Amino acid sequence: MFVAPFDTLADPRVVGDLAAEAEAAGWEGFFVWDHLQYGDRVSEIADVWTCCAAVAMRTERMVFGPMVTPLARRRPQVLARQAASLAVLSGERFVLGLGLGDDWVGEFSDYGDEPDPKVRGRLLDEGLDALASYLGGGFRPAPRVPIWLAGRFPNRAPMRRAARHDGFFVIGLDGPDDLDAVVGSLAAYGPQSGFEVVVDLESDQDVAPWLDRGASWVLTRIGPYDLDLDEVRRIVAAGP
Repeated sequence: MFVAPFDTLADPRVVGDLAAEAEAAGWEGFFVWDHLQYGDRVSEIADVWTCCAAVAMRTERMVFGPMVTPLARRRPQVLARQAASLAVLSGERFVLGLGLGDDWVGEFSDYGDEPDPKVRGRLLDEGLDALASYLGGGFRPAPRVPIWLAGRFPNRAPMRRAARHDGFFVIGLDGPDDLDAVVGSLAAYGPQSGFEVVVDLESDQDVAPWLDRGASWVLTRIGPYDLDLDEVRRIVAAGP
């Protein structure tokens, strides 16, 4: 599941309930969008970290995490503490999704954060180096925290970053055939064994072609607009 905690879902208690229902229905992961605002069509948004804590407490097996947090607007040392604490809380089921973020609705510029994506890319690289130090033992406790990096193909920088970590959440592909080029390009950067290739789809799309082309995770997108809680629960109950 790939859930926007917006409007009818802008309540960590509701998100925790959905995660518990998803685990019971056989879903393997539950990932939460991280946004401060999302344009005029979204009026309420829940904090991703509070939602992740609710998911950790309401589930026992599923992996989960923010998908994705723009590291450029976070302090790496604080983020490392949050990530490690959620990993401990969940028995090391937490995945840290990171990326550049986007300023298309002023989510950076409205709050005095960096609007230039090139500068945010540099801040992301610096932040990843700092996180590696903190999560690699500089801070205690130091549980295992997989890191997935998001980006648009064929941009090289996101793939380079991702290959140094645990997964690549590739955004904006037209169809499953595009994954051949993604997987081939990633191979040039030497990702380690167990590297995850992640995509997201609408709930009515067929996941099989994407899995056949090399996706290891296909996330079912819930949101962002006109979220009806009863309909979301029906999608969750139907299972993966």
